Amino acid sequence: MPKESKMAKQLLVYESVVPVNSVSHGKMSFDPSNDYTFSSAINAVPLMTVEFASAATEYAIVFAESNDDVMPVAILGLRNEQNLFLSADAQWRAKYLPAFIRRYPFVFSSSTDQQTLTLCIDETHPGLNSEGRGQRLFDDEGKPTDYVQQVMNFLRDYQMQFERTRAFGKRLKELNLLEPMQAEVATPAGQKLALGSFFGISRNRIRTLSSESLSALLKADELELIYLHLYSLRNFNELKERFIETLPAELKQLATGAAATTSATTTTTA
Repeated sequence: MPKESKMAKQLLVYESVVPVNSVSHGKMSFDPSNDYTFSSAINAVPLMTVEFASAATEYAIVFAESNDDVMPVAILGLRNEQNLFLSADAQWRAKYLPAFIRRYPFVFSSSTDQQTLTLCIDETHPGLNSEGRGQRLFDDEGKPTDYVQQVMNFLRDYQMQFERTRAFGKRLKELNLLEPMQAEVATPAGQKLALGSFFGISRNRIRTLSSESLSALLKADELELIYLHLYSLRNFNELKERFIETLPAELKQLATGAAATTSATTTTTA
């Protein structure tokens, strides 16, 4: 039986989130960096529908349950706490960097009634400093700087795209297009790994949709999203190659000649 891994809870990248305010951060600066160590223990990352076209050429896009929603994610690794897109020196190994990664260490927190959004920051990020490195968060009068306004605009757009993406997932559920799916990898040493707990769109179920449903998907530009998802599944093969790179030298040699295989399979439920 394959050793099964599950997708991580992506918000675990945030360790100590606090509201950004002039009292605590009035003299603080933020120095962005290309060090993505914070993402080393996640094997999947949320993806907004607006990102599909850019992400589909490099990432396998699947769907995961999040409370009562189904949301798209980009697969980063085949094992628990494994990010195969992170280099040894903590650089990102892909042309496209998902917005979820780009927004860190900033994030919005919402009020109980969901009406108010508050800008927060993970204070464990090494770029947050009191030495003046990077961009000031507040000016000398205690007002948010242009940099903070840019961050706010980015997060507002992210939140808007989140709601659109959420609606897309809801539509997929309503149309019953999703089915359980898992990725399996057979290593050169004979070990079988399986990544599960996610969903894919069924081609067969697309074919059974009514003309009205297909037309609605087309008008909403969601039919394109469906096929970008299906196209992206070919990237599980690239994940296999990245996984082989992490193996000891003797196992890499065994991998020559396609000794390691990967496949994405669906499990249909009644």
